[in-house]
Amino acid sequence: MTRAAGPIGTLRESPLHAALKARYAQPDDEVEARVQGYWIDLRRPGPAGHDLLIEVQTGNFGALKAKLAALRDHYRIHIVHPIPAEKWLVMLDGNGRITSRRRSPRKGRFEGIFEELVNLTGLFSGDAVTLEVVLTREEEIRQARAPRKRRWAKAYRSVERRLLDVLDWQVFESPADLLALLPAGLPQPFTNRELADAWHAPLRLAQRTTYTLCAMGALVRHGRQGRAWCFGHPDAHEGGR
Repeated sequence: MTRAAGPIGTLRESPLHAALKARYAQPDDEVEARVQGYWIDLRRPGPAGHDLLIEVQTGNFGALKAKLAALRDHYRIHIVHPIPAEKWLVMLDGNGRITSRRRSPRKGRFEGIFEELVNLTGLFSGDAVTLEVVLTREEEIRQARAPRKRRWAKAYRSVERRLLDVLDWQVFESPADLLALLPAGLPQPFTNRELADAWHAPLRLAQRTTYTLCAMGALVRHGRQGRAWCFGHPDAHEGGR
């Protein structure tokens, strides 16, 4: 399916996007609605003309900035974002024949949403924009490239993602709701390293998380521990540990 050209360009709908859109669509929804010059996945009639716009975003949240900025003052917007908790890699040769299918060791979790929310710190709020994070079981189709001219070039390219099942989901109605993703037992205040260790995650994810939550007002800096910033709730006492 191809969307008509518009201010956001012509987009080819992926199987994953189409499957999630079909899953969330209700009988009265307008599918592929044109709203103020933007294409919206689903437009759901609301009371007194307060329609709900539902956007399935499988890629980078940066692509939503202009759309949210233009529409959030006039409509309620619900963003649906999938994170693959279980992924199967299907490898194709250059002719499109399946050569292997194996399970990826990577397992996405809810806190992975901060990798994308770092791009929407000023536009996510409970007043107009809500977020639903969906943990999925997916297939990722990868096809062999032509013989590589450069040694660093990857042998396979990702062709598409396919939805196999929805395993879990959480809805976040405000920045404060995102605090529930922080691990239990985290020191107060805490450093990025302590957050990363508690999650068993890369330091980069912890840094993006605290940056995002501080920008949204859900966390604040509480001094330093050595050279590292400490973070805590806005109503907590200030000062390092």
